[in-house]
Amino acid sequence: MFKSLKYWALGFLLFVIIIFFVINSTFKGKGMTSLFDRVLNRQPVASPIVYKEEKTLRVIEGYRNSDIAKLLIKNNLATAEEFAQAQKDYDTSKFSFLTDKPKSTDLEGYLYPDTYRVYASSTATEIITKMLTNLNQKLTPTMRADIKAQGKTINEILTMASIIEKEAPISYAKGENQDAKIISGIFWRRIKTGQALQSCATLAYVLGVDKEQYSQVDTKFDSPYNTYQNKGLPPGPIANPGILAIEAAIYPTPSNYNYFLTPKDSKSIIYATTYEEHLRNKSKYLDN
Repeated sequence: MFKSLKYWALGFLLFVIIIFFVINSTFKGKGMTSLFDRVLNRQPVASPIVYKEEKTLRVIEGYRNSDIAKLLIKNNLATAEEFAQAQKDYDTSKFSFLTDKPKSTDLEGYLYPDTYRVYASSTATEIITKMLTNLNQKLTPTMRADIKAQGKTINEILTMASIIEKEAPISYAKGENQDAKIISGIFWRRIKTGQALQSCATLAYVLGVDKEQYSQVDTKFDSPYNTYQNKGLPPGPIANPGILAIEAAIYPTPSNYNYFLTPKDSKSIIYATTYEEHLRNKSKYLDN
């Protein structure tokens, strides 16, 4: 009988403990101070995890810094003035690829296009650092070695890539940049032979407007970025190129072509070897 009473007491004690923990869990599940904490007169401990609001920025290949500024404004992250000032004040010593960037230019061409998740409280400088860090990762050691072996600078490659990004049909969805590499070869050869690049993309940059064809007056616009009036590359990039345009600038495809154009309402490229052939193509595809 004594043993039965002993087992009964133990069973009752176990039942009480189970009920206690069930009630305690119920209190905590409702976000209330647990019963156990109440008994011991303890204060609940706040969760160490603090969730911060985030925003998504989709920077598209070929975006200019003015486009990025609009994106920051739209998301209430920075004003155009704050973004411009952050570029001006940025410590270029943080990244080695910025050492050959002319001091007279901003970070156009260096803000790598991608989809970014940023805190809603991020500053313009923090966002810029995120984009530059991305570019730093995309420029592989092999790429940097090949650029150096060609006797070029990263600024020159990004400048050429930005022009190619605007001139050539590139499919980032399919990973296609064949035309971009051919156009790159044409442009680099023009520089080598002392011929002006005559890129309409640079006219669009200096004039601030895209046209199917530019007039003779347009081509005479006074700007160091006007590649109709100035030989060689402009002082810096005219947009922020993606990886396929950068690869095309580093690894051009040799060809016999000297000229190219894009027909109206088309992404196909029409190439020509001679200037006479190019004029016939212009008459056929652009003047009608």
